[in-house]
Amino acid sequence: MLTNDQLAQWDRENFFHPSTHLAQHARGETPTRVITGGSGVYIEDRDGKKMLDGFAGLYCVNVGYGRPEISEAIAAQAKELAYYHSYVGHGTEASITLSKMVLDRAPSNMSKVYFGLGGSDANETNVKLVWYYNNVLGRPEKKKIISRWRGYHGSGLVTGSLTGLELFHKKFDLPLSQVIHTDAPYYFRRPDLAQSEADFTAQCASELEALIEREGADTIAAFIGEPVLGTGGIVPPPAGYWAAIQAVLKKHDILLIADEVVTGFGRLGSMMGSDHYGIEADIITIAKGLTSAYAPLSGSIISDKVWKVLEQGTDELGPIGHGWTYSAHPIGAAAGVANLDLIDRLGLVGNAKEMGAYFNKALADALGSHAHVGDVRGEGLLAAVEFVEDKEKRTFFDPSRKIGPAMAAALLEQGVIARAMPQGDILGFAPPLCLTREEADIIVGATVKAVEKVFGAA
Repeated sequence: MLTNDQLAQWDRENFFHPSTHLAQHARGETPTRVITGGSGVYIEDRDGKKMLDGFAGLYCVNVGYGRPEISEAIAAQAKELAYYHSYVGHGTEASITLSKMVLDRAPSNMSKVYFGLGGSDANETNVKLVWYYNNVLGRPEKKKIISRWRGYHGSGLVTGSLTGLELFHKKFDLPLSQVIHTDAPYYFRRPDLAQSEADFTAQCASELEALIEREGADTIAAFIGEPVLGTGGIVPPPAGYWAAIQAVLKKHDILLIADEVVTGFGRLGSMMGSDHYGIEADIITIAKGLTSAYAPLSGSIISDKVWKVLEQGTDELGPIGHGWTYSAHPIGAAAGVANLDLIDRLGLVGNAKEMGAYFNKALADALGSHAHVGDVRGEGLLAAVEFVEDKEKRTFFDPSRKIGPAMAAALLEQGVIARAMPQGDILGFAPPLCLTREEADIIVGATVKAVEKVFGAA
């Protein structure tokens, strides 16, 4: 029973919710959920219902909810200086300090960080800088960006094009012509079930090479990829994948953008996903874990190689024509400083590694033998359970049955939040990095019950 029907009415009449079935929500067929508080891995709604957030918001509340260290840093910054821009060399103590803290945690070949607000605008920045880079180098035709099917890189015009999910393209006139897609490194969904992981990795690299040859290497500027596919299914790469892909890119002088919006700052049990998989990126995208979503902030970490060309461009052309009003916003930067300090002080990267291994094994042990569980996979505190109609033949359910959403709903009835991932019957998990063994057991136990409710016992 809603305790504030006026608020629900205002919600339906006034609030345009992202990633929502607009008509169903407006008609009252989907609930208005008003979240009022949170502590650790739990959130609470206005009706007093407490829920274990097994997805950390949108894989972003890395340190957990209710951390006073970050909220107090935000309040102190707002009182001292709520805003000033970062154009023409301006900065604040928080933005300058955070820049150093980010670079101290980034791979050694990185040089500078540009701050935005969210992952989408960071990837828009990255594409603009890649185009600028090639223009400065006198290569005006080298502009196409290769992304991967099932990748997620945002929902703007360019970033929605980079995203390789049908929902983000339909009726939006996307993808734009400058973006092309190659195969997803999704071993479970390989066309040939007899194919080994090594052979599948070789096939992914071969398909990329063939795409480059078809398009012409002199027209391709960059390749963008998440260290682990996120919204496309939470899919760790097959063994040797990143080494094979990087060899192709280096051969054809194609820049590599590592989208670490999800994997950055501890999610995989490593500070950065690039370190985790040996990725030598030219640009790294960060957001989510940068502030644990306590304030909006994103970043583009620029390598020495790219930075030198950007400097050359401004010597030739004058100040770079790119910037946001809220770039390096001092409140977001203050949140970032406090957040990264807290991640270190609480040992959350190590905890993500330890608890991630425990959680993924517990999920696999509990569900791996179920007749309709096709795959249990993960890395660090990322995990997914993928459901199939026939396990031996690996046949998938008709999408109209909406098994994934049904599973997420059954889990929510038990007070645990997980995410039904798009383009498949996949239940995704990405809990806060402060997860304990006891809390991991709660998620696993609730998931087993949800599977039993939807399918019956194994």
